[in-house]
Amino acid sequence: MTLLLVRCYWSGLLVLAALLAAPLARAHSFDTSTLTLTEVAAGRFAIRWQTTASTLRGLRTPAEYPRYCHERGVELDCGPLGLVGKIEFPWLRGGESRVTVLIDWLDGSRLLRVVDGRSPSLSVYGIPRSAGLAFLVPIARDYTRLGVEHILTGFDHLMFVLAITILVRSRKALLLAVTAFTLAHSLTLAATVLGWLRLPSAAVETTIALSIVLACAECLRPADSLAHRAPWLVTFAFGLLHGMGFASALLETGLPAEHVRSALLFFNVGVELGQLAAISAFLAAGFLVTRLKKRPAWSTRAFVYGLGVTAAYWSLERGAAMFVR
Repeated sequence: MTLLLVRCYWSGLLVLAALLAAPLARAHSFDTSTLTLTEVAAGRFAIRWQTTASTLRGLRTPAEYPRYCHERGVELDCGPLGLVGKIEFPWLRGGESRVTVLIDWLDGSRLLRVVDGRSPSLSVYGIPRSAGLAFLVPIARDYTRLGVEHILTGFDHLMFVLAITILVRSRKALLLAVTAFTLAHSLTLAATVLGWLRLPSAAVETTIALSIVLACAECLRPADSLAHRAPWLVTFAFGLLHGMGFASALLETGLPAEHVRSALLFFNVGVELGQLAAISAFLAAGFLVTRLKKRPAWSTRAFVYGLGVTAAYWSLERGAAMFVR
């Protein structure tokens, strides 16, 4: 029954407690670099490059700007189209350095982003008068890709979806459960990004890990539990939490000031596409596993225990991190 999972949870607690006996956090000294672009006239920006890294102080061109933008000393002239397009930092690629990019426009709009070696560029969006709806194309492309990447690399979200896929045996019930999860996380994703809802990120991430533990425990319980009778209710409740986790990732990435709702929409589309791809892969893998003639009867339970113990460790680790300054 769930007794073994509970024992594993408390074993994880003891292990983490032993780890916490050592220093929970070490202070690191990081070099900081900042590129500030301030619009001083229509389409013209003052460039300010600051860094504490001695190896970067002599860098003549810290960034590559859109092709129609031209550097003239410490000024960037982008013409009537304005600063729209990609700003790239090719020297960052593969390294550990990070650059904070701050762009201020004359109308008071501001973009603040952090780029690093994994993603050494950022996109700046605008609406040229002649563009019509064409401005949606780069936003749709970039933010749909970000949504897909987030769900496919967000192992806690994937583990929760996997546990639900194991829990719900009926295809119809699974469809309802996934729909409820989608509706719930879409609501809190939008509410958080638009500033209507605020909860501490560390608490949200800790509770997301706990949602995986509870989903795994339900996989091991008898079929008369609430999660078996009404899985859509459980996924809706937990989906509200996961939506806030999605929002934290999106806010950290940054949003185009003039197109927040469009970026939000396409990011959510990307999340759903990634989620559907993951569920399809899980179902296909489950179908193949059930066809194995020599598959041990305990293999599924062992797999669920593994998911649960991993999530239990995460919940303890994230919970402890809330108290580390």
